Amino acid sequence: MKPERDETATAEKLREQIAAQFGRSLHIRTLDTGSCAVCEQEIRLLAAPHYDLHRLGFFFTPAPRHADLLLVTGPMVRAFEVAARKTYEAMPGPKVVVATGACALGGVYRADPFVYGQVSAVLPVDVWIPGCPPSPLALLHGLSVAVSRLAEKTPALTFIADDENPGDGA
Repeated sequence: MKPERDETATAEKLREQIAAQFGRSLHIRTLDTGSCAVCEQEIRLLAAPHYDLHRLGFFFTPAPRHADLLLVTGPMVRAFEVAARKTYEAMPGPKVVVATGACALGGVYRADPFVYGQVSAVLPVDVWIPGCPPSPLALLHGLSVAVSRLAEKTPALTFIADDENPGDGA
């Protein structure tokens, strides 16, 4: 089918872009700031065999200190502000924040006194992924945009080859 070929080509291009730019995989820290958990279910589908996020070089991490990308869902409940800021500050730079779903974009709880209504009220958002919930393909597209934003924030990483030794003096 033609859509599968297009999807495969897009996936391969994204995997190559990640490898070329970063020389390694990217690690995602998810952060639920008061959502109904439907966005999280869609995010979990990305690791399933059909989408297989790992083949693209993305991996989920429970530790913000290992994360390159913060994937935030929910309307940013006021009680969660400190935890959200600490999670963001614990991430090494450069980092990207992705607001995921209608709640995170401010579309559901706009006038509620217990929520900020959107993630950008607390964290600097680089990429917005709309939807209630966003589909796995929309999430993949948003992650692709996030990779581009992260690439803009950092030059390509270089590594010393195994056969090179900086202490040789040669």
